[in-house]
Parts: sequence; structure tokens; C-alpha cells
Amino acid sequence: MIRPLWTSAEVAAAVAGTPSGAAWEAQGVSIDSRSIEPGDLFIALEGPNHDGHDHVASALANGAAAALVHKLPRGTAEDAPLVLVKDTMTALQDLGIASRARSTARIVAVTGSVGKTGTKEMLALALSDQGATHYSVGSFNNHWGVPLSLARMPTAVQYAIFEIGMNHPGEITPLVRMVRPHVAVITTVEMVHMEFFASTAEIAAAKAEIFDGVETGGTAVLPRDNAHFAYLNDAARTAGLKDIRSFGNHIEATARLLDCAVDPQSTAVFALVADQPLSYRVGVAGRQWAMNSLAVLLAVEALGADVNLAAMALAAMAAPKGRGQRRRIEIEGGSFELIDESYNASPVSMKAAIAMLASVRPAKGGRRIAVLGDMLELGPQGPSLHASVAETVESWNIDLVFTAGTLTAHLHDALAAPRRGGHAADSDAVAALVKAGVRPGDVVMVKGSAGSRMGRVVNALAEGGRSNAV
Repeated sequence: MIRPLWTSAEVAAAVAGTPSGAAWEAQGVSIDSRSIEPGDLFIALEGPNHDGHDHVASALANGAAAALVHKLPRGTAEDAPLVLVKDTMTALQDLGIASRARSTARIVAVTGSVGKTGTKEMLALALSDQGATHYSVGSFNNHWGVPLSLARMPTAVQYAIFEIGMNHPGEITPLVRMVRPHVAVITTVEMVHMEFFASTAEIAAAKAEIFDGVETGGTAVLPRDNAHFAYLNDAARTAGLKDIRSFGNHIEATARLLDCAVDPQSTAVFALVADQPLSYRVGVAGRQWAMNSLAVLLAVEALGADVNLAAMALAAMAAPKGRGQRRRIEIEGGSFELIDESYNASPVSMKAAIAMLASVRPAKGGRRIAVLGDMLELGPQGPSLHASVAETVESWNIDLVFTAGTLTAHLHDALAAPRRGGHAADSDAVAALVKAGVRPGDVVMVKGSAGSRMGRVVNALAEGGRSNAV
């Protein structure tokens, strides 16, 4: 018999709530009534634009085991299975904390300016063959995503991985104190969210908050090549961590990247991990995947799992949605390859994506085309940082660049005339330009911050032809 994720009594105790209706058992936890699965506990969060209490009745009708509420919802029966609390957001956090308190899993928390989700997904893949593994879905890394991921953690798991994000100082501390990881990974510190920070040093300080929640005797895994490594190393020691490991090209890195070879489908990695030579393959193209795979192996080792088995598992890695997924799009006269990097963008990830595009060989007569949207939250440096991408385009010999948005206009102006594919005010308008200009044999990479909505370009290009995974 499968043990329920939560019983009504356990939830009521965890959130100090008042239950009504008959006793129930839940196999999942959801905050979105549109994706309710039968047996889920629905938590009705109230925000500035939407109130989950308006959807409690439909959630119950669609099979929710019960609903967590802080006011009586309309349209529900008097004996409806509810748990009444003072505030549902606080209750979600309390449920996550209770889940962590009852767990015996070995836990990893991942943060960093870029690469968090990919690293989390590699960790999940590396550990899943070695024990029952739970990990956060997508990029659930904020004030509701972290406690929701914790609340969904089954009791009988051996490993768990949580992603923790931030765009302001002080946001990581309360989240990592809920997670209480045994291993904390920082992928890198770069110019991201500069609208809210005066310098990358301040970003490093915000990322270092992750050490505040690490369990006694825990491990920190740090980027050895990063300009802020010394600060992060000192901050980890100040927080009481004694086991500090690093990854990078640096000769003193615990896991050292000796070489990597990028092909259209994957990345071959040659490394020393704690003086052990390893050769393995990551099933996604890009040097950044090779580098972050070293952080994964160090975390696996710190958890006591098998590093060799973990390295072999990474060959099955697939790019998460919007982070390098590839499709072949059939059009009149042939096809082109579409690379979806539309989930988000920063100066460092934009340049890495362009380097990855340069590694892909177009078909005969084809071109390498970048379709780039605004990189947001860069503050006063935004225009100059966008213009600087032109140097990367030039150095990697990208054939054409289409741009969308106010900030990318600076990039468009900085490009050599032959490389200007076209500029438009927004993603919808640039999609029309790209659709009109793409030819059979081309390789098209689409990237931009989430707020620039470059996913619309991906959808428009895919809808213009028949789509097949590469």
C-alpha cells in the first residue's frame, strides 16, 4: 500500500489549521487549480492579481482531496474537505518546513547567477539511478516555489535537490533555512539582476546567503574560476563550513576541467575529480554544461553516492525547456534547425549561447542565425552590455542577428551591416521578420530574458512548419 504524501491530521498539525469535513489523504500538493491531479491538496494562495479561493470549488470538483484556505470559499459544500488557516502563504511555508523536518533524505541546494536549473536537472539524473530522488520542477526557486517543492517531497526518498533563486538581497536566507541542505552549490556569480545591485560583489554576498542554512558538517561547492571565489570561500568558512570543494579550470580546483569537445548533440568532458581522471559525455551541447557537470559530480561525491555511475548517467541529459532544446522545422524546400534558449538571458549566458551556436554546423548553404531579445534587470549598464554582444557575434562569426526590444537596438546598431538581419520592437514583430528570412539549412537560435517573451518567436517558427526533435 502506497503511503499518502499527507493525511488531513498531518496537514492540520503542520499548519496549525482547523480541518472541516471528513478525513482525507493527499498524494500531491498544488497551487494551480488548472493542473489539479486527483488526490492533490490544493492550496489557495491569494496574490495581487489572482485569488486561489475563487477556484477552490473547481479544484475539488476536479478531484482535489482537500483545500487549504484562509477564508471560506464560495460554491463549496458545508462539509467540503478544507483546512482553515490564518494565511495560506504562511501555511505553505509551514508545510514545506514540516516536510523537511520528517525527511531523512540527503539534500542539495543549488543557486547561482546562471545554470541553476540545468545543474539541478543533471543532479536529478545523476542520482536517480542510485536511489529514490526528489527534485523541484522547472524553476520553482522562489518564495512559493521552494516551500511547494519541499511540501511535495515524499518521506521515502534518499536524495533531494532544490533550486534557490533571488533577485534582491536577503531572499535566499529564509529559503535555504527551510531546505537545510547537506550540500550547497553555487554555479557562478555574474552580472544578473544588476538593476537591484550596485556591483557583482553584492550579488556574491547575496548568493553566499546559501551557506546560512547548510546542515552541520555540510559541504560547499564553489566556482573556482570566478572572480568572487575568494569571497565565497571565506563566507562559507565564516558560516562554519569546513568541507569546501571547487570546480573549474584552475589548477587548484577540486574538480578540474582538462578539456571538453562540443558537438551538435552533446559535450565530451575530460576532467580530474579529486585526482581521479574521468572521461564522460553530457547529452547537451555547450561548454557551460561541461563546467557545471563538475559541480554535479562534487555534490554527488559529498552525498556519498557513486561518482563514476553519476558521470555515466549524464549522457542521457536533455536540455530543459527553453534552455537549448533543439527541433528540426520542415519548411518549403527543406528544413532548418531551431535552438530554443528563450527561457532567460544575461550577458554571460547570452555569450555562451552564441558560442554554442557557432559550434553547430549548418546544412549546405545554411547560415547561423541568432534571434535575440532584451536582457532585463541590468540597470544603467543595460545599453552598453547589449552593444558589447556585437563583439561576441563577430568573434564567433555568426552570419545574421535579428533583434527585438528597446535594449537590443543598441546591439543592432553595434553590429556590422552584413550581420544585421533586422530589428523590431517586440518578439511578435521580429518573429515575422525571421519567418520571412529563414532558409533551408539554417540554424536559428532564439534567446532573451523571460520578460522579452522570445518564446513567442520559438512558437511562431515551429508553427510555420512541421516540428521534429533533433
